[in-house]
Amino acid sequence: MINLKLAMAAMAMLLLVGSDAQAELDNQFNPHSSATNQVSNPKQPGRQAQASKPGQTRTSKQSPATRAAMAQATKPEIAKKPHQLILQVNSNDPAMMNLTLNNASNVAQYYRDLGEPVSIEIVTFGPGLHMLRDDTSPVKPRIEVLAMSNPEISFKACGNTQENMRKTESKDINLIPQATVVKSGVVRVMELQEQGWSYVKP
Repeated sequence: MINLKLAMAAMAMLLLVGSDAQAELDNQFNPHSSATNQVSNPKQPGRQAQASKPGQTRTSKQSPATRAAMAQATKPEIAKKPHQLILQVNSNDPAMMNLTLNNASNVAQYYRDLGEPVSIEIVTFGPGLHMLRDDTSPVKPRIEVLAMSNPEISFKACGNTQENMRKTESKDINLIPQATVVKSGVVRVMELQEQGWSYVKP
């Protein structure tokens, strides 16, 4: 009788241990946990599908430095604004005339070395018209040489002064070939200044 009770107790123990072991195995291999995770995060499959959708490419963010470099590379080159200078001569003084030619030559050479455009206009009126007169100019040979090597330098003669000299001297007032007549030397200086030219009086 005792042996029968022991045998039944042993069988009960085996059954209990076996059910616990089976439950452990079920917990290890049961996919319920992964399904629960998917249910608790229903958006995740959509993201994965969207990320893996064919034909779509992800764009990476660009740093400000990269965007600036790309903009600079595609930016068209802007032409440099030319420098513009007016030099006035209103005195029949050879020293002043030579000083004006020196200034014009130096400015032209300075910007030529920099590779920047420059325009220089020497405007004569009053007694300064002698600088461009063919018969009285003390600097005529120098102007001829300077004009050949410096096309950015031009010479303007006042038409009013030329007419007044013609009346006073009772003869035509011929100018050197490098000179161009303007109606009024003073008005020419004023108009160029209004256009933004720099003005220098020796």
